[in-house]
Amino acid sequence: MRNLTAARAAEMIRFTYLFFLAGKSAWNRRGTLLLVVLSIALSTTLLLGLERVRTQVRESFVQAVSGVDLVVGARGGDMQLMLYAVFHLGGATNNMSWKSALSIAARPDVAWSVPISLGDSHNGYPVVGTSADFFTRYRFRGGRELQLAQGGSFSDLFDVVTGSEVAKKHGYVPGSRIILSHGNSGAQLARHEDKPFVVSGVLRPTGTPVDRSLYISLEAMEAIHLNWQGGAPIRGLEIRPDQVRKFNLEPKSITALLVGMKSRSRVFALQQDIRNWKEEALTGVMPGVAMDQIWRLVSTGEQALFLVSGLVIFTGLAGLASAILAGLGERRRELAILRSAGARPLDILILLACEGFLLLCAGMACGLLLLVLLLLALGPTLADSYGIALHVSPPGTGELLLLGGIAAAGFLTCLIPAWRAYRLSLADGLTAST
Repeated sequence: MRNLTAARAAEMIRFTYLFFLAGKSAWNRRGTLLLVVLSIALSTTLLLGLERVRTQVRESFVQAVSGVDLVVGARGGDMQLMLYAVFHLGGATNNMSWKSALSIAARPDVAWSVPISLGDSHNGYPVVGTSADFFTRYRFRGGRELQLAQGGSFSDLFDVVTGSEVAKKHGYVPGSRIILSHGNSGAQLARHEDKPFVVSGVLRPTGTPVDRSLYISLEAMEAIHLNWQGGAPIRGLEIRPDQVRKFNLEPKSITALLVGMKSRSRVFALQQDIRNWKEEALTGVMPGVAMDQIWRLVSTGEQALFLVSGLVIFTGLAGLASAILAGLGERRRELAILRSAGARPLDILILLACEGFLLLCAGMACGLLLLVLLLLALGPTLADSYGIALHVSPPGTGELLLLGGIAAAGFLTCLIPAWRAYRLSLADGLTAST
């Protein structure tokens, strides 16, 4: 037993010495190997950066609206309802009546409701008619609230609140005057020239469709269409902005209704009641379920990012193996001297494998450091410009798995030149070939 323990201790000492020797050998050739470390560092940074961006984009997509228990609209496909109610893409085949919206909002199990009315645009950006509750009830990315960067919510009939992207592109600030267009195309053939709006506030970036939208009150949506019929203004009928307040501006229909429940256990009961709604054909969609379905349809970009990431790290590891293999020819005399000093062929294999693994670890460490520096430098810019919040934080589960995969793949890659050195040491014996 003592002999076995002593043998194990000797092997540990031998391995430690080989590990130290591998480090010294790599340091002596640091000028040549620096490019290898840099390549692995850049590969690691790109891989982890893509993973973090991919995760954030997916989170922003799936959690474009949170805290909403049910989205109610006219009968149709679940994904179609989510696309036009939340992302403002496409158009509703039909609207739901305002009477039904009030009836749903008045139910004892409903805590709050926010109406959504679509149909107009501004320079290609959707205009959303809603209530002031939208700015206090809407949540995104795990419960974050909307915040105004400038100004305030609409208080006058012809006030408009713009998303961050709209304001940035057109230079809008509180007090700017804008003209809305009828319809959701960017052609601007039918403009509400007679009823201009004034920007009352600009929202902070959210990374959601809110950034690319403009918000007015439901009453304002009705007011600009008082003298319109069939998608065009009625000839000879002019209603000035100072006259519209004399009319009944209560909407007759809306596009969708965002609903929050007092108890989430009642969601399924309300969903069933909406399916059986007697007054009109309605449907209720739970956002989380519909968002997952939509993401599965548009996740081609996510798969492409995975492919790019794999190719990047493969290139870095191939460079590592190539650099060590390329130096073997010059190091055969060195390896032969080690053999003459008592090193076994297995020791040569361990030496080369340790050397490659040390380079891999150094590259990964530099890559993590570079990623942190990039997040500190570019994080605020990405958050302000695109709403992508990339904070400095410990690696998540996905990133740890990727790092483990890089380490495992790198170790296997290092065995290629190590095995080559092992075979050369067997062939050369005590004499180095030239």
